[in-house]
Amino acid sequence: MLLPLQGRNIAYDLVGPDSAPTVCITHSLASDGGSWAEQVPVLLQAGFRVLRIDMRGHGGSDPAPADHYAMKDLAGDVATVLDALSISRTHYIGLSIGGMLGQAFAIEHQPKLISAMWCDTLPASPSGAKAAWDERMDIVRRANSLEPIADATMERWFTDAFKPKNPRRWKQIRDTIAGTTPAGYLGCSSGILDFDFTRRLPSVKAPVLVVCGSEDPGTPAPENKKLAGLVPGARYEEIAGMKHFPNVEAPDAFNRIMLGWLEQHKRAN
Repeated sequence: MLLPLQGRNIAYDLVGPDSAPTVCITHSLASDGGSWAEQVPVLLQAGFRVLRIDMRGHGGSDPAPADHYAMKDLAGDVATVLDALSISRTHYIGLSIGGMLGQAFAIEHQPKLISAMWCDTLPASPSGAKAAWDERMDIVRRANSLEPIADATMERWFTDAFKPKNPRRWKQIRDTIAGTTPAGYLGCSSGILDFDFTRRLPSVKAPVLVVCGSEDPGTPAPENKKLAGLVPGARYEEIAGMKHFPNVEAPDAFNRIMLGWLEQHKRAN
């Protein structure tokens, strides 16, 4: 479904009964709501309503005209969709940049938040990584496509065991990377290189769980553990042997953690 804004559309998918508590989910850079296919059925079975939102320039959402997408603006897109759907409060799950904008959502739109689960993410721009990001962004600009970086991205996201075990899913996710708009990728990448929530995270009052794959090279486990330590009362859990997408590669372990967390806070209001 599309929510029309001034000059662009935001794509979202909403399933489940109107009376059920809502879980709002945001995805990683160069991905879309389809990256959460392993979670939707179990969430519905557990009695939740599921809202997946494609970031600007990703999936079915149009890019915004600016060449820099601040985290607070990406969080504002989420708030806009919630308001348009008359969803006053939500549980939130976000991975990678989805967890970064999720932190902005918790800071800027705290009254809308019941609980938050931030996965394989960072509390601030990655230190010492600007040169690598600049190289990727330059490749995308020159090619006007993400195709040249798709394979290297998959190598960072998944272990070597994933492709032979799940070739169709591997190809599906790789095709999503390659099909992401350059404008969306570049705008979100610039946002990743320009944020720092470390001083504001102690103000977050909602329950927070941080989850990370133990072998994630881009948003490493120690940084996720640090993130959990910045939010009063937050918990940290690690999924052994996984890289950046434990929700896809280790869905049983991820879903067990996710459902346990949501059940704990299901009746909060």
